[in-house]
Formats: sequence, C-alpha cells, structure tokens
Amino acid sequence: MNEKNKNTPVAEEGEIDLVALAKSIWERRKFIIKTVLIFAVIGVIVALFSPTQYTASTKMVPQSSGGTQRASGGLSSLASMAGINLNMNQTTTELLPQTYPQILQSVPFQLKLMQNKFTFSDVEEPVTLFEYYTEYSQPGVLSLVKKYTIGLPGVISKAIKGDEEKTSAVATQDGNTIRLTKEQEEVRKIISDNISLEINDQDGFIQLNSSFHEAELSAEVAQKAQELLQEYITDFKIEKASEQLNFIEERYKEKKKEFQEAQAALAAFRDRNKNVTSAMALTEQERLQNEYQLAFEVYSNLAQQLEQARIKVKEDTPVFSVIQPVTVPQERTKPKRKIILIIWIFLGGIVAIGWVFASQYLETAKEHWKEIDTGNKENNNSLAENSES
Repeated sequence: MNEKNKNTPVAEEGEIDLVALAKSIWERRKFIIKTVLIFAVIGVIVALFSPTQYTASTKMVPQSSGGTQRASGGLSSLASMAGINLNMNQTTTELLPQTYPQILQSVPFQLKLMQNKFTFSDVEEPVTLFEYYTEYSQPGVLSLVKKYTIGLPGVISKAIKGDEEKTSAVATQDGNTIRLTKEQEEVRKIISDNISLEINDQDGFIQLNSSFHEAELSAEVAQKAQELLQEYITDFKIEKASEQLNFIEERYKEKKKEFQEAQAALAAFRDRNKNVTSAMALTEQERLQNEYQLAFEVYSNLAQQLEQARIKVKEDTPVFSVIQPVTVPQERTKPKRKIILIIWIFLGGIVAIGWVFASQYLETAKEHWKEIDTGNKENNNSLAENSES
C-alpha cells in the first residue's frame, strides 16, 4: 500500500511530485502514443476534407471630395424676386471609412450582392449567389457529419414540422422594415462570413477581402463588392447635392417657360403698337417690359445656380484610388493542413496525459476510501469486543 502511495504524483505536503508525474507518463507511454496516433488520424481526415477557400483582395484609398462650403451670392435676391428659398451653403456630408464595414455587412448591400451573377465551375452558365447556394451547392463531408451529429436534433425537428415552402429571392419591404425569406437569410450569412473589410488607419487605406471555394469566384465577388461599396458611398455622399440639383432644375424649367411667355407677350405688343404714342399703350408696354426684365433676371440667376449645382454634385462625388486591384488568387488560404495536424496531435497528447493523471487520481482516491473504510471496520470491531468483555 505504501509503494502505491509513493507513485502518486502528489506529495504528502500537497506539492506536485514531478518525478512521479514523469514516471506515470513513462509507464503509460503506450496508451499516450496510441491516443496521439488516433488524434493524428482524425487531424489528417479533418485537414483533407475541410472545405478549400481562396481569398481575393483589393486595396483602396478613399479620398475626400473636392467640394467646399460656399455661399450663393445671388440666391437671396433670386428668392426675393421669385419666392424661391434655396440654401446652397450646406455642410458637406462626410461618410467616414470606419462606417464602411457596416455598409458591407448591411442587409440591403448583401441582398443586392446575392442577386449578381457569377461564374461557378460546376455550373454551365453564370448564376446568382442566391441561385447557387439554394439550388446547386452541395454540402461537404464534414458538413454532413456535423449535420447528422451535432445538428441531428434540428434535422429531426425539421422533419417533423416539414419543409417550409420555398420562396423567391425577392425580399418584401414594409416601410423601412425588410422581411427576408429563410433562404435569403442563409445566403446572407454565407456572404457575411466570406467578405470583410479591413481599415488601415496608419497607412490610410482599406482592404476588401473575399473568400470562397473557387479562386475565380472569389475575385469576381471581390470586384463586384468593391463596385457596390463605391456606389453606396457615392449615393450617400451626393444625396443632398442631387436633391438640390433636381429642385433647381424644376424651378429653372418653370422660370424658363415664364421668361419665354413674357418675351413673346412683349414682342407681340410691340408689333401691334409700332406707331402708337398714347399714354395707355406706353404704360402697358412698360409693364410688359418690367415683367420681361424680372423674368429674365430670375431665369438668368437660376441658370447660374443650375450650373453651380451640377458642379457641386461632381465635387461631392467621392474618389476612390485603387492601389491594388483584384487579382485571381493562385494559392488557397484554407485549410492550413499542417497547422490542423499539429493542433490535433497536441490535443491528443493533452487528452492522453490528462486521462492518465485523472485515472491515477481516481485510483488513489479509491485506495484512500478503502483505507478509511477498513479503519472504520477495525474500530467498530474493537469497540464490540470491548463491550462484550
């Protein structure tokens, strides 16, 4: 009994006995080696059957627009003459690069991206991401294993409830609320997991990454995501300037028509009253002349403001300098098979050694309880003998 206690990896003082630990590991070395080999085989299987991924990326430098705050000098007089209240002195709306990742992960952006067609090696003609992941994509070996092990309760629940009716890729929208179908949400999660945006504040550029199971597909998605991101940012940036431009264009057309009518009325009156010198005729001519002059000034000022508004839209349009265009990746980024194998071997060693220590600890605990039980029985017997005597 004392010899067994000596092999326990915990000394009597409560300190870890390193020699005993090493001895325990050496005595169970065959078990440890077998366990490590089993985990190594599992690691090889995981490494071989893990889905392959290729990552395409692009780097851009977002530049602020050239628009500045400016006052519309002739606008106040224009407003007083024509009853138009225009304020061109608005603060330029900036969209910081820190908000770009939120745009990339937004539902409207991802819905628009999944409706674009891309090339897939296992499909004859280009199809949308939504069509591919709902009609053509097949789960891998590990996905099937996970589905029928960890995800088995969900599979059973789905079988009991029955499959929901498959809907189209068109999301419904009530006001500002977007309702996604089940298939849309699944594809949206795939897109969300496979595209990302990194911001390098130190060097001042942003990097968009796209990771999919095919190299060509990764490059195409990265290119389209870059175009959509630029489109979203541009639309947001020039929204107010575009609204101002549309408003001025409408007023310009109205005042142009009024000017042409005043011009035609004045010309017609002059043709009818070439040799008339009466006070009534002169007064009417002066009135028509004043209307013509006012209409001309309003029309002229609006023409200037229209040109300024067009320039402002161009100035507010952000410029993206692509410093690294999208290229088709030549090497896969996942899986990293060597790292996976090393992790599983290390995990196997930890599990095996932990099992050795745990089993030895349990064995020692059982022996300890047996000693206590034996001691209690001996004490009870001695007490019984003393009572009889």
